[in-house]
Amino acid sequence: MTDIHPVDGARLAQLCRAIYDKLREEIYLAAAQEGFVDLRPSHSNVLRHLDAAGSRIVDLAVRADMTKQSMAYLTDALAKLDYVEIRPDPTDGRAKLVVLTPRGHDAIAALTRLSLAAEARIATHLGQAKLDAVRDGLAEIRAALEEPRQ
Repeated sequence: MTDIHPVDGARLAQLCRAIYDKLREEIYLAAAQEGFVDLRPSHSNVLRHLDAAGSRIVDLAVRADMTKQSMAYLTDALAKLDYVEIRPDPTDGRAKLVVLTPRGHDAIAALTRLSLAAEARIATHLGQAKLDAVRDGLAEIRAALEEPRQ
């Protein structure tokens, strides 16, 4: 019988999740130091899926793989913190559209800048060529997982 476990015991999904969690923690801590003390990592479920022109709550929920109720809770919390505005969707009066406020735009800009800074720090440690190779490899894995199973 072949050993299906990696040498260090970590499976690919575990490694990817650990990297994501660590980067998210680092970025949100840095964002707090820049004045966004009320942003939480869970808010990324809204912010990273929001279209520039705004998005419906139901679409955000699908993109984040969450229930509509959970997404509504997060968007309401962000609205109370003045990161987003929730308004009627002009194309469908029954639907709600989530749109960034000026403070939300500032937060997205900060989170993006901090994310790029974290990647630059990793590149300093690994070297840019190795980081690029890792990124390319992960993109290939994602593409392979998106292919239909036969």
